[in-house]
Order: sequence, then structure tokens, then C-alpha cells
Amino acid sequence: MLIKREALPKNGAWYRENHRCTFRVWAPLAPSVDLRLLTPEEHRIPMDRQERGYWEVVVEGIAPGTRYLYHVPGKGERPDPASHFQPDGVHAPSQVVDHTGFPWTDDRWRGPLLSELIIYELHVGTFTPEGTFEAILPRLPALQELGITALELMPVAQFPGERNWGYDGVYPFAVQNSYGGPAGLKRLVNACHNAGIAVILDVVYNHLGPEGNYLRDFGPYFTRRYQTPWGEAINFDGAYSDEVRAFFIENALYWLHHYHIDALRLDAVHAIHDQSALPFLQELAQQVNRWAQYEGRRVYLMAESDLNDPRLIRPPLVGGYGIHAQWCDDFHHALHALLTGEKQGYYQDFGRIAHLVKALREGFVYTGQYSAYRQRRHGHTAKDRPAEQLVVFAQNHDQIGNRMRGERLSRLVSFEGLKLAAGALLLSPFLPLLFMGEEYGEEAPFPYFVSHSDPALIEAVRQGRQEEFGAFAWQGIPPDPQSVETFLSAKLRWERQEQGKHRVLRDFYRTLIQLRREIPALAQRDKEALEAWGWEAPEVLFLRRWTEESQVFLLFNFHPTAATLPLPLPPGHWDKRLDSAESCWYGPGTDLPDRLTSGETVTIRGESVALYLQEESG
Repeated sequence: MLIKREALPKNGAWYRENHRCTFRVWAPLAPSVDLRLLTPEEHRIPMDRQERGYWEVVVEGIAPGTRYLYHVPGKGERPDPASHFQPDGVHAPSQVVDHTGFPWTDDRWRGPLLSELIIYELHVGTFTPEGTFEAILPRLPALQELGITALELMPVAQFPGERNWGYDGVYPFAVQNSYGGPAGLKRLVNACHNAGIAVILDVVYNHLGPEGNYLRDFGPYFTRRYQTPWGEAINFDGAYSDEVRAFFIENALYWLHHYHIDALRLDAVHAIHDQSALPFLQELAQQVNRWAQYEGRRVYLMAESDLNDPRLIRPPLVGGYGIHAQWCDDFHHALHALLTGEKQGYYQDFGRIAHLVKALREGFVYTGQYSAYRQRRHGHTAKDRPAEQLVVFAQNHDQIGNRMRGERLSRLVSFEGLKLAAGALLLSPFLPLLFMGEEYGEEAPFPYFVSHSDPALIEAVRQGRQEEFGAFAWQGIPPDPQSVETFLSAKLRWERQEQGKHRVLRDFYRTLIQLRREIPALAQRDKEALEAWGWEAPEVLFLRRWTEESQVFLLFNFHPTAATLPLPLPPGHWDKRLDSAESCWYGPGTDLPDRLTSGETVTIRGESVALYLQEESG
């Protein structure tokens, strides 16, 4: 059986039927490359040089599970840069994987509309006591009942050791061995699809981790032209960059095709340096869209960026990159500063009701004005972009884990404040993201943790974390990232969700999600059909959203004490559908009436949110 070269990806070991496997690696500067097979018996095979610096050999008699390495003269024996599995860790041999044999049962799955996404971010290692893909499966019914439509996994590419956030991955194609490897991830995705839940995978295309990163031994994957917080930048625009770009674009398509992933969250794209006429991110979006159209599936790219640059999500026809959605940190910062009163670090740019009003109206708060934190002008308006292109959150892994002690919002604000945060998030027009355990007020921290093996690297990580908190003026010493106790402290305490206020908060989240789906004015992702008013003293925000079928009026009081204000209501009668101050939500009791009419003055309890729905005419 002949295997056409153009039908195979450019990188990795690709097992085909009849125990035949094509091994291919990019090493353009190497005089030779040998394949060293370790199982079932050890032998070494010279590889043939192909165009553009690829080396290839087709080997008969290869079974799935075969271990192998590449020998590069002057560098030694190294795992495959495009390894699909590293069963014994980042320094050990790679393993051949058969991607054709998994019994998928999601043939009819096409994926949700972007506007339907309610995202739940989780870290596989701390989501359950076991810390595996398999252990997530029994939790899916609870997420389904909550109303979650998409599970977002923090990075699962192979990292050193067993404890890591995932952003130290060094094998972009290999699924973390301690989580359950390739088969475990496929079982999770398949189960999610059968439960009506999409899967978003966090991928890192701006750097690789420091330990086990052997890409430099194969080729010019990195460049000294630019520097990132992690060192040399990935080479997306210099000599040899065509094949570097192909490596990462192939990686994106690999997750979509072989693991049926529905969307990729692109980590920190502001750290991708690229002056190309056709930027890498734009080319990536083109290739993903082309693949999705061919496969008849809905797939998305979601970028994380701190630049407030809407070009990422604008179509190429108007000068954009064509990425489908973008994380919006400004919404979080505006909400967090109001809830907590914190003014350190980047929170010094926020803290007024006007900031949250602008976030609700436009998305980005900083759209070209001066930022005291950055000491320069910052951002550009995203007012022209649909609300479904912005992902917002009250907390996420970064905003929790990059605090000195990793405190969640549940440790920083009152129970009433947690309900208020939930209302601001889920009643907004944007795509909401919840961080694991947020729905029941999990109190376990989520500190930064690693399990490196190099003592010098471990000490550098400790020192780096200490220095990172300088802008926030936090006192004390952060938890030791290398300590297993730091990792274990982040494990969710699932038993709490059935207890007292934790159970009530979970019910509150579920009710908000249900209202978001059932009421047309909340279901649509339209910033144009939205009006917001704010008062700095007291800290009150009114929000009106509407469609032809319905109209809602939302009241938010961010101050601890009650506020009495006239309501800017349109004519008509408005019925109360939700009030976080009511005793059924363990609130202090409400002063709001069950029905409102235009021109009324009402008293809104401190730290509360209420929703009114306009009565249908006739």
C-alpha cells in the first residue's frame, strides 16, 4: 500500500493500517537524522532528506505503542518534537499512537453556535481528587444541569512532572500522561458531545516551557529578534518561519480532527511577535475556517490578549485577523474593582461604575485613553464587534492564580457580593466563562504550581513569582510552586456544593443561566439593544435590554448599603423575576416591589441584583 506524501501531515509519527508508520521530522540544518526504534526490538534506521529540511522514513512492522527517538548529530537522541504521546515524561522516548481505532459515537455532533456558549474553565489535575480525564466524566451531568454548554480545558500538552498549570508544555501534540493520555482525552470529548457540551482546548503558541524543550536541537523554531516573558520568541516571521508556522497550524488542525475539539483558546497572543504581511494568526484562522467548512462543523478560535485590539476579531475584509472571539479582561477588572475595592496593580485603572457601564456598552473600557497602570494610552474600541465575540468572566485561572495566595472571589467578597458578581456576568450580553467551582463559591485557592526536576529552574520559578507581585504591594511569601501541598490545596472540595450557602449559590447560578436562555432579551448577543446608566454615589447601575418579544430591566447595587433612586423605566408594567436580596437566596430581605411602573422611586438593598421583565401588552 502506497502512502502519498501530500496526504500525510508534515510532522510526527503517523501510524497507518497494516502496521506501517511514516516518521517525519523537520531538521533543516542537520547533516543527517536517524530514527532509533526501542520496541519491540532496538534498531536504528537512517532517514531520507526531503524538501525544505524534512527527514522521513516509512517503516513496516510498527505497532501502536512503539517507542522511538531521533538522533541528530551533535545534539544526541531526542524525543519527537511532534510526539503524540510521552508516556514516561518529557525526557523519555516518544510513542506511536493509532488515531484510527477510537470508537467515536459523536457522528451527528456539529457544535453549538458561538452565541450559545456558556463556558466552564477547568484544570484537569485539580478538578477532581484523581486529577484525570476519566474522573471528569461523572461530573458532566452536574455541569449539564447547571446549563454549561462548553467545557474549557487548561492546556493538556505534555509538561514536566505531574503538577503544572499546563503553560510549561513542551510537546504541543502530546496529551499529558498523568491526565490519561490520548485515549483519556478522546473519551472525555466523546462523552461531552453526547451530553451536548462542546470542548474548548487551551493551546500555547507563544512559547514552550523551559524543561524538556528540545525544539532548538532540531531547527530554528525560535528567534532572538524578539523577546517574550519566557525568553526568545517563536520564529513566526524570520528565515525558516514557513515550517515553524506549518508546525503550529498543523497542531491546531490535529486537535480539531483527531480529538474532535470544538474550539481552541489561544494563550497570550500579544506575546506572538510577527511582522509578516500575512500574520500567523490570520493564516491560522484561514486554515481553521477552511477545515471547518470542509468537515461541516462549527469550530472556533478564541484569543487571549491584553492589548484591547479588535483587529484580532474583525474579518480580514476590514483589516482583521478573522479570529472568532477574544477574552475581555476589562470586564473582569471593572467588575472586580467594584466588588473588592482593590486599587493595586492594573486595578488602579478601574473602580468606578462608569468603567463597568462602558464595559457593558462596548466591551473594552480602555479604547485609546491614558492608562495610569501602563503610563501610556491603551486600547481601541470594539464597539463595532458583536457581543458574542467577547468572552467575559468574574474570575479565571489567571485572575485567581496570579494573586500572591491564589484567593478566589469567595475569599474576597461577601456572599451577597458573589451573587452580585454572578448576575453581572450572566446577565451581560457577552459570552460568560465560569472558573471551576465558582458556581458554588469554592473557597480552595488556585495558586501557581509546578513539578520541575532542575533545582536551578525551581529556584528561578520561586524568585520569579515573588518579583511578579511587586506591582500589587502584597505582603508575605507566596506558596511554594514546587510543593505538592500547594498543588493539593487547589483541589476542589466537591462536597461543599450541597451545603448551605454553597448549594443556594449553585441554584442561583442555574437560575441565572436558565433566565438567560428563556428570556429573548437576555438570549440575544446584541450590544445595540442595550442601555446602561450608572451612579457613582451610590454605586448603582441600571441596565435595560430588549428585543421585539421582550424587555428586561436590571438593577445592580455595588455598595454595601441600600440606595433609593428613581427608575429610568420606559412606560409599562414590569414584573420581578429575580432578586438576590430575597430570603430564598439567603439574602437579607428585599425592599423592591413585585411590580414596577414608570417613574417609581425604589430602594435597592446593598450588594444586590434584581431583574424585572416587562409585562406583555394585551
